[in-house]
Amino acid sequence: MIRALAVIVPARDEAELLGGCLAALRRAARHPQVRGLPVRVIVVADACTDATADIARRNGAELLEITEANVGAARAVGSDHALDTTLAAGSGPGSLWLAHTDADSVVPAGWLARQLAHAAAGWHAVVGTVHVTDWTGHPDGAAAAFRRHHRQDRAAAWHPHVHGANLAVRADAYRAAGGFEPLAVGEDRTLVAALEAAGHPVKRTTRNPVATSARRDPRARGGFGDFLQGLDTITP
Repeated sequence: MIRALAVIVPARDEAELLGGCLAALRRAARHPQVRGLPVRVIVVADACTDATADIARRNGAELLEITEANVGAARAVGSDHALDTTLAAGSGPGSLWLAHTDADSVVPAGWLARQLAHAAAGWHAVVGTVHVTDWTGHPDGAAAAFRRHHRQDRAAAWHPHVHGANLAVRADAYRAAGGFEPLAVGEDRTLVAALEAAGHPVKRTTRNPVATSARRDPRARGGFGDFLQGLDTITP
């Protein structure tokens, strides 16, 4: 049974967008179906040269600072910190839910509540989708290209994608699967593949999407930002 939640937010020079991310997480933590459970928001400021750490503190988040410049390492540090402190408090890993999003993303108000409902139904992990609300700076047609190439089965609420901006896992399953690897890109897909290979039930759903940035300065080559830039070259 889930008795506590930790939201891990890796951030690398995200002073411009982190405040909006954390405000959305506060709303999600106040949802009636979450209220009463402790929710920790852990920002992992990774090799930051701007005010990311100050913004995290001002917004009441727990702050961890590292210099890895590696999103997989940042997610692992935040997850391990949440898990270690839970164990130190005498609680088992199966009581902790680890939710992950990104500093340039805004979760919906029911984000954590819906994840808890899936956890209560027996799912060990929840893999959600993302959508872009502001295509500023991209050519006309980029949004339509995204919809064409970002395949989803809306009728079945199923999709084949994995996004660190919308990913959650029960802490005991996370630990059993080996956790996040220190990869510059694909750490989220690698974890989900390990969970599925080990037989952990993974819920893929389109019904709890997270709004994310369509930035044109990707933080990692080969990641979601590069995918969006690639769409620019194939739009009509």
